[in-house]
Amino acid sequence: MSESKVNYDSKNAVLLAANSNQALGIGQFAIDFMSGKFGTEPDKSVFDRVELFHTDSVICGISALALRTNAPTILKNEALEYPKAGGATVFGSSTPVFPEKAILANASAVREWDSNGTVFGYNKALGHTAGEFGHNDFYPVVIAACQEKGLDGKAAAMGMILSDEIRGRLAEVFSLKTYKIDHVVHGAIASAAVYGAMMGATAEQIESAIGMCVAHYIPFRAIRAGHQLSDSKGASAAISTEVAILAIKRAMKGFVGPKDIFRNPESIFRLNQPTNGDAPFNIVLSHSGSDFAVMGMHFKLGLYEHQSAGGLHGIIELILKNPELLSKDIKTIKVVAYQPAFGIIGDPAKKDPKTRQSADHSMVFILSRKLQKAINYHKSGELAACKDVDSLWKKLILTPHDYSSKALVDKDTRALMAKIEFAHGGKEYDDRYPDGIPTSIVITTADGNTYDSGLVMYPAGHARNTTADLEGILNNKFAQLGRLAVKDTDSLLKRYKNLSSLSAQEIASLYTMDIVLSEDGEEY
Repeated sequence: MSESKVNYDSKNAVLLAANSNQALGIGQFAIDFMSGKFGTEPDKSVFDRVELFHTDSVICGISALALRTNAPTILKNEALEYPKAGGATVFGSSTPVFPEKAILANASAVREWDSNGTVFGYNKALGHTAGEFGHNDFYPVVIAACQEKGLDGKAAAMGMILSDEIRGRLAEVFSLKTYKIDHVVHGAIASAAVYGAMMGATAEQIESAIGMCVAHYIPFRAIRAGHQLSDSKGASAAISTEVAILAIKRAMKGFVGPKDIFRNPESIFRLNQPTNGDAPFNIVLSHSGSDFAVMGMHFKLGLYEHQSAGGLHGIIELILKNPELLSKDIKTIKVVAYQPAFGIIGDPAKKDPKTRQSADHSMVFILSRKLQKAINYHKSGELAACKDVDSLWKKLILTPHDYSSKALVDKDTRALMAKIEFAHGGKEYDDRYPDGIPTSIVITTADGNTYDSGLVMYPAGHARNTTADLEGILNNKFAQLGRLAVKDTDSLLKRYKNLSSLSAQEIASLYTMDIVLSEDGEEY
């Protein structure tokens, strides 16, 4: 590969060519981006978008802690065992701790519900369409660095944009899942680079840290395999990020890790995609304008695996156009989907989820729960006021209560689950992913009528959806999850508005709030 083969905007981006030392290049880019060397900066729309993703992540995290979920609670308590003056804070505490421990705890909480931002690694303009997954789990890295160095909200916002840019562009060029490697590796690489740049590391030190991440700490998708998923699924990003921070801290003390890791013939990149010496891909990183990776990332509008978003939107469209469907005896529900959705969350092994981690990766459960909520609200008359897609997304939001121990065995939801059948849409559907989330829902009722959603490509929350009131639906999500965690949700949300204008003092206390712990006795 060579620079001449990549058609990119050289005014607003840099190219790290396959025949260059890309690990060193990422390090230098991170330093230059954070120091303002490029002269211009991202457009306001980019700052606004990362602010929204950050708010989403915080609300997900504190609600997970409020409902006493297992891994976030354990890791928060672990972090508090490591106090450190001048360190970083965990959600709901003002006690500074070692930064890698604060990051571990906060990133785990953010990811626990599997409800924050998602990337599918698709950039048609560059021809970078590897389609790797990824999530906006890594903002605690930036806040920790800001708290340690006394940096303000502008630095925080820039660091978050940078983190999303590095991991998002890596997701476009190298599919980890193809080789059974967990997607969090790209986030760990980005975390080492961003934290290093914000803490004053050299490009060479960042290169060493990236080399250590790739050579020493590669998680496999065994984390996500099996009939019932565990705490490791939700904590994977957090654990990988913890070691990424340790790697850059060691590098800054003089430890030298493997150099030029993307061209190393025995690292995961060339080992799985052999070349004659170059890295298997070019990397394009934006520094100015609006074409940043974060702008192509997707929001979840409740608790669900994002591969199911097309199916959820299909159900909402069917309900809107055919409300009488909710009064009928449903005979079958056919879901036509693409790979990998068909193979991952449509996996027959997930037809009987017994843990919340399995249920939120079970399309059978997710779709049945949404449909059962609609049926219940229809019976009570509460659905009558919903006249459009936006209001239905708000009313039928899937919350933690839809994945509680009681919800997992709800007989009505289970009855609907038994009526779902899957079909692989074949090449027509597979070719449309990861540009969209191609899914269709066909419901047949006992009276012989058939209701077809048609093909859904860009459901609400998808970066290429242009019809939904995204901010309105997200504000509903923030309010629903926020009230599970704090007494005054409105005041909390105001704290995260205009992130880039916050002072260093405000960033220092950004994650300090009184989290009200649930006493309902439910397990989540």
